[in-house]
Amino acid sequence: MFVFHWIVGVLIGAVLLAALARRLGAPYPAFLALGGVGLAFLPGVPNLSLDPELALALFLAPVLMDAGYDTSLRDLVRNWRPIAGLAIGAVAATTAAVAAVAIWLVPDMPLSAAIVLGAVVAPPDAVAALSVLSHVSLPHRLATILRGESLLNDAGSLLIYRLGVAAAVTGHFSVGEVAPAFLIGVVGSLVAGPLAAFVYLRILRRVEDAASAIVLQFSAAFGLWIAAEAVELSGVLTVVSFAIAVARRAPGQTPPRVRVISNAVWETAIFVLNVLAFVLIGNQIGPILERLSPEQELSYALVAGAVVATVVLVRIAWVLPASIIRHVGFSGAGPSGGDGPDRDLGLGAGAAVAWSGMRGLVTVAAALALPEGGPGGAGFPYRDLIVLTAFCVVIGTLVVQGLTLRPLLARLGLEDADPVGLEVGWARAEAYGAAVEALKADRSEAAEALREEFHSVLAQAEAHEKGLAPEGLPTDEPRRHAIRAARDRLLALRYEGRIGDDAYFVLEEELDWAELNATPRAEA
Repeated sequence: MFVFHWIVGVLIGAVLLAALARRLGAPYPAFLALGGVGLAFLPGVPNLSLDPELALALFLAPVLMDAGYDTSLRDLVRNWRPIAGLAIGAVAATTAAVAAVAIWLVPDMPLSAAIVLGAVVAPPDAVAALSVLSHVSLPHRLATILRGESLLNDAGSLLIYRLGVAAAVTGHFSVGEVAPAFLIGVVGSLVAGPLAAFVYLRILRRVEDAASAIVLQFSAAFGLWIAAEAVELSGVLTVVSFAIAVARRAPGQTPPRVRVISNAVWETAIFVLNVLAFVLIGNQIGPILERLSPEQELSYALVAGAVVATVVLVRIAWVLPASIIRHVGFSGAGPSGGDGPDRDLGLGAGAAVAWSGMRGLVTVAAALALPEGGPGGAGFPYRDLIVLTAFCVVIGTLVVQGLTLRPLLARLGLEDADPVGLEVGWARAEAYGAAVEALKADRSEAAEALREEFHSVLAQAEAHEKGLAPEGLPTDEPRRHAIRAARDRLLALRYEGRIGDDAYFVLEEELDWAELNATPRAEA
């Protein structure tokens, strides 16, 4: 019972920390990481553990599924050079640099273990970076690059990680033996993901119940990861390619009610997974520190500090030169392929990308997944050092970079022509035009009222110099005002006892959906 009470307390604490992070415009994983530090030194904390083989599937499969679903394939293709440079080049450079630093400071560390350490701390975290970017105005292309990097860098780092773990455990590694299997795994993953999406979509179109659809979504994420790993494919690439393929087709066959509920559930799940990951790794830090002698504590602190500095400096050294060399990546055509304020993002954008390298859930999950129960610490060679260093890298980058990224972006003043807003306005006019066309054959009074409303919006779009439709329909604000009055009246009837709760909840749901039909506003 104590463990249950403790978990409830941790979740409430996490909600409070996340609220504080939002108020400060900081990434909430930074505050969760600080909470994990506190748990490491808190007496009476229950000893929780997780099967290392479960860690990657539990934490990464749903996160990658969610991120892949929200990723624009078009924008990935248009920005493939800078994304590839970060997701492949920067990850490889960081892994190599960290491994070199680790061996320099700990000469007895096996090369394979040093490479694993580098792979663990190499990939920046999508959740941390995007939680900061949501509070600032950032050029669309720059945000696309950061999203694409955080989505794809996991594949490269986890591939290196798995090869390093295998080499450390077996004591044998051959590039000639691994390369063919690697290529087959990459190609197989990119084929298996879309094929699984084809089957999944045929099943999903028969499901109209929100709870069943959400269970299928999570089952697909976990099941696909487990199946891919079982046949030696890349779980990351398989899940990501599956999610991108599903995102292209699922919106057209998913009922709105299912989509709204599903989005809320997934957002909650990602938050809870972040909480759980930082709780589990914080739970391991205390016992690790207890096992260290004073001399080891100093040595481990030196290694951790050096690795934190290395991951930050390597990213800066990789990004800034590329940002001022036109053919490498950060300058070039914008998201629409034409001219615009973000056509040449320059050194300011490079500085923003260089400082957006916060580590988070992926690093924590990879550290937790290291095998336990053997020589050299706690199983895997120098496992204690790797776990402690990984946690320090997460804390250091999330706290230092995470809390300073927003002021940096504000000072850089990066702006663009809002290409997403332009596309939204233009596409809205196209969609409303299709709606008017669909109503042509209907001569009812209701259809006539709808036609008049859409025609008024299309008239504004025609008058706009770029053909953009306004954000809302003419009836949106009156609808919101009327629904607020209706809701107040229903509450009064309920409080007076003139209607029961069952009747109230039926009418409340009707008003909720009517209000959702109005164009959303930030203050609504």
